[in-house]
Amino acid sequence: MTRDLTSAAGRAPGAVARSTRTLLACGIVAGPLYIVVVVLQMLTRDGFDISRHPASMLSNGDQGWIQIANFVVSGLLFVACAIGLHRVLGPAASPGGTWGPRLIGVFGAGMLGAAAFSADPADGFPPGTLKGPPTTMSWHAGVHLLVAAIAFLALVAACFVFARRFVAARRPGWAAFSGVTGAAFLATWSSIFALQGSRPANVAFAVAIALALAWASLLAAHHRTLTGGRVKPSEPAAE
Repeated sequence: MTRDLTSAAGRAPGAVARSTRTLLACGIVAGPLYIVVVVLQMLTRDGFDISRHPASMLSNGDQGWIQIANFVVSGLLFVACAIGLHRVLGPAASPGGTWGPRLIGVFGAGMLGAAAFSADPADGFPPGTLKGPPTTMSWHAGVHLLVAAIAFLALVAACFVFARRFVAARRPGWAAFSGVTGAAFLATWSSIFALQGSRPANVAFAVAIALALAWASLLAAHHRTLTGGRVKPSEPAAE
């Protein structure tokens, strides 16, 4: 038996706790905050080029603390969002009620890991760094790549888990949005390895990351609207 996304809220005796709405609001803020801070740095940091440098390289240099703080704050906000999603969906809300929030939480934790273990300077950034890829990789850069891979895989998986959930809930628009976001992220991420050094591929991947972050924040906003304590007549539960 499959119930609509609203069913968890509908079974509640009243409105979902205010704290849960606050946790979901954290997710609403997380994606746009991260994107805006990165874009502002792209426009102001000397030598940075998104077609050559991943955003994680902004953690280097005298102003690197800005991106490190961006990772920390955004990561904590996504972890809070995951807790809010878990409260709304609950482990009994299938499919995806258990693993969807967990995967969002893993992604948030991955952002915290990216803050703790920075990528190496490379290809002229920060200014004064030699052009081209580094000849050696530091241990913390290796950990950064591992943490980033786990976080990205978790976010892609979350897209597909929620896509399946929205299909079961007969919400084709959200199902398509979730599935396309996950597929675009996975395809552009793969292109980074297949087309090493390709500037269009690097830009496409950066756009895909922004899309996935926007999806996660919109997902939080969607579920926050379902915390009014009842199932809306326009969104009946699907048995």
